[in-house]
Amino acid sequence: MQHNIYIYLLIMSAVTLAIRILPLTLIRRQVKSPFLRSFLYYVPYVTLAVMTVPAITQATQTPVSGTLALVVGVAIAWYGASLFRVAAFCCLAVFLSELVLV
Repeated sequence: MQHNIYIYLLIMSAVTLAIRILPLTLIRRQVKSPFLRSFLYYVPYVTLAVMTVPAITQATQTPVSGTLALVVGVAIAWYGASLFRVAAFCCLAVFLSELVLV
């Protein structure tokens, strides 16, 4: 069975364009609902978290060290550390936990 890649590309581009164009054409005025505005406000953050958290836990040799780095990073960032310090402490947490676990 031979697949035509151009049909797949056409369908993919149609779906992508529909997702991007439909909200612009259907929502012509400002959204006044507080619930919908708060929902739309948090969509980018949730999307980023959904893509990032599994990658953090699966990027290391053991999921435990990735999870430990995530916890350390959240804790350090909570107390106002810079992005460089958070990344450095996460790397250190992964390094030390994999020395112990592996």
